[in-house]
Amino acid sequence: MTDVPAPERGEPAMDRRLAAILAADIAGYSRLMGEDEAATVRDLKGHQAAVLPLIGTFGGRVIDTAGDGILAEFASVTHATECAIRVQALVAERNRDVPEFRRMRFRIGINIGDVVHDDQRIYGDGINVAARLQGLAAPGGICVSRHVYDQLNRSLKSRFNALGSHRLKNIAQPVEVFAMPADAAGNDEAIADDAGLEQQIRFCKARDGTQLAWSAIGRGPALVKTGNWMTHLEHDLQSPVWRHLYRELAKRFTVIRYDARGNGLSYRDVDEISFDAFVGDLETVVEAAGAQRFVLFGISQGCAISVAYAARHAERVSRLVLYGGYAQGWTRRAMSDAQREEYAAMLTLMRVGWGRDDPAFRQIFTSQFIPGASKEVWEWYNELQRISVSGETAARMFRVHGDVDVTSLLPQVAVPTLVMHARADARVPFDAGRRLAAGIPGARFVPLDGSNHMFLQSDAAFGQFLAHLRSFVAVP
Repeated sequence: MTDVPAPERGEPAMDRRLAAILAADIAGYSRLMGEDEAATVRDLKGHQAAVLPLIGTFGGRVIDTAGDGILAEFASVTHATECAIRVQALVAERNRDVPEFRRMRFRIGINIGDVVHDDQRIYGDGINVAARLQGLAAPGGICVSRHVYDQLNRSLKSRFNALGSHRLKNIAQPVEVFAMPADAAGNDEAIADDAGLEQQIRFCKARDGTQLAWSAIGRGPALVKTGNWMTHLEHDLQSPVWRHLYRELAKRFTVIRYDARGNGLSYRDVDEISFDAFVGDLETVVEAAGAQRFVLFGISQGCAISVAYAARHAERVSRLVLYGGYAQGWTRRAMSDAQREEYAAMLTLMRVGWGRDDPAFRQIFTSQFIPGASKEVWEWYNELQRISVSGETAARMFRVHGDVDVTSLLPQVAVPTLVMHARADARVPFDAGRRLAAGIPGARFVPLDGSNHMFLQSDAAFGQFLAHLRSFVAVP
């Protein structure tokens, strides 16, 4: 949704009032239109026909429905929020029998502010803040400003999580943001599912004494996610880069995850950063969690570590799932001289520019990991990089992962294996995933759509990933 213009000078004076503003749009709408324009328009009109009457029911007024967006005003903050919750619950119900990759999910932002209005339009910065909050919301979720949060009753406040202050485009002052988890709004069953995301962070010690942070969330058979570069146990559950993945996995598995040494809540100032240490850390966490037999899930750098673990401990791994990974790191793959110079320059810049308040350098990595993300999601990922690992440690890990070569271990993997990789992955070449699968006896290789190395909730790759994972592991 674009910024709402102020009235032109010379126009008649308009009334001014305080209003609660609700802004909504469809996540991934451009992708849906690109895949099937006729079906997307039909589905959008169906959702609008069901949703728009709710605004009047809760005492609101529809201001605009251009494109896939909805803009409405309410006299009551509570009514605006209750309406948003009801909208999300209704849309979730309408999506129940729709394939994951074709589901339309609203993102909703709510703000309260001083507006001027005529009979058809409203104007003011308060509207633009609501639109920016909408952009921060997860698909199926709701974001509100501090002003809105403070006026909600206790039961409504309990459903929101604090996301801290954010600088929003074209808004002078930072805005404190609170978010309702995606797919939980107004849905008792979904709220119960979110309760499974409540985690108790625990610590264990690796063989060299390094303290590792780990947690378990969800319910069901055990799934261990191998630690990879740049994670943070607390931050990831709120991040639009990770939260949708963990929320879905936790519905069917007990997800055991940890911050790799040097990352997140694990000990940061470590002497040893090596591939063997990373494999040993996975072994340590598995023992601390008491996991006897489990699905092992590796992403990106975690794939090679998972391969090494599975080759050593086939009796513990029931299924091996690898996404976006490689057997050979960037120093071991065929590269042009220009590419090698680029990677060497990145190592140097990482050491000196990573921790700066200015995210310009980190944005280089962000645009490779999630090139198809919105600016707001980029800001989340830039911040994840800053808070999860220091520049010096990031550079050391980048080098270690670049030197990885588990090619000789691939034939030793004797567990059922599923390898998935985005066709246009901007970070790890598609061919690296194909070669990884080709080296593991009997492994299934599934190409996914998209260019994001980390799939977002609105990506077609996310729905495809979940469908193939569930089929492979035989969970409903």
